[in-house]
Amino acid sequence: MLEKLFALKARGTLARTEILAGCTTFLTMSAILFVNPDILSQAGMDRDAVFVATCWAAAIGSLLMGLLANYPIGQAPGMGINAVFTFGLVKGMGLPWETALGAVFLSGLLFMLVSLLRVREWFVNAVPTSLKHAITAGVGLFLALLALHAAGIVAASPDTLVTLGDVKAPSVLLAIGGFLLMATLDRRGVPGAILLSILAVTAASVALGLSSFTGVFSPPPSLAPTLLKADIRGALDPAVLGVVLSFFLMSLFETSGTLIAIAQRGGFLDAQGRLPRLERALLADSTAISIGALLGTSSTTSYLESTTGISAGGRTGLTALVIALLFLASLALAPLAAMVPAHATAPALLYVAILMLRSLAELDWSDLSESAPAVCCVSVMAFTFSIADGIAFGTICHVALKLLTGQFKRIGLPMGVVAGLFLARYLWL
Repeated sequence: MLEKLFALKARGTLARTEILAGCTTFLTMSAILFVNPDILSQAGMDRDAVFVATCWAAAIGSLLMGLLANYPIGQAPGMGINAVFTFGLVKGMGLPWETALGAVFLSGLLFMLVSLLRVREWFVNAVPTSLKHAITAGVGLFLALLALHAAGIVAASPDTLVTLGDVKAPSVLLAIGGFLLMATLDRRGVPGAILLSILAVTAASVALGLSSFTGVFSPPPSLAPTLLKADIRGALDPAVLGVVLSFFLMSLFETSGTLIAIAQRGGFLDAQGRLPRLERALLADSTAISIGALLGTSSTTSYLESTTGISAGGRTGLTALVIALLFLASLALAPLAAMVPAHATAPALLYVAILMLRSLAELDWSDLSESAPAVCCVSVMAFTFSIADGIAFGTICHVALKLLTGQFKRIGLPMGVVAGLFLARYLWL
């Protein structure tokens, strides 16, 4: 049955190798089990229900990727996008979390439509590379600020807006130590560096009396507080459609970039440098986004950490199937997830932020019509605490500068339409 489903022999692999690869990838991805409930609970969502939704969304997404596209790629709610959901939409824009879930659901449908109509490549190619890098870096800077605040290193100030927090506080010292441990383990190539660091800080926090030990295993909590609570009608409000578009763009760029990076690492690209079954992989990803929203979690995405499983020999969807089963088995870990404090997950956010900020190095700084919109995007995103506004200002600035400098042909129809929609949102909606 496994041979019929995944063509193991044709891809030069064995079931035993695929199982080992699935376990390896799961270990590097599993930190999301603790980070996602912590972040989304700050949006007012039930922490236990979000944990269950995270497990199910990751399992369903990974299963779809394995069965539809036959790739060893794990999926789960995206690190970074969950922070955008909580701090950008719910706390930043004041949206109810139900409406924010509706926006995620609609972005998944839009992503699915682009995948089915096979216009993804046309749309992605029309978006300038500088803006793609800017969105990634902007989210990274956004996350860095969140991480430093959650760790207690950055605090609010009425005079200077922000200032240094109490760095002698035990929780702050634990967060700093967790980050240093995480970076050290990663530099030494230890699998699951993020997860191990989160668990280490949590254990230290319990030992110091900063957190309470509530156990490790229990029957899965109820999913009812978040199940089918997405307010799709509210997300169709013209004032929220810009948010839907922003989620769509982030998901589209992140998934496309991640899939290509994983494909290059695994040798999956064909002679023309294209990824076979790309439409199926994108369909799996977009479907998982909408299903995850209905369950009660932010956007699901393909994980770059899948390269660890590929390095361990994973070549087929059987690896993804193993990842899905392990996420389902994790449903019994709800007490452990509830015990993880914010100063244990903050280092993980800062770690991800560093990886995302590397995109700034890819900008063409010699062309101001490329670099200026990118810097505008990054700055507005971080300092207005709004991912959607950052993307909007970057897009409008790009189109305006290309028009003013006579580079009409470099705008592209999708960019012109998107810029027009964003501009209409600010001027008339």
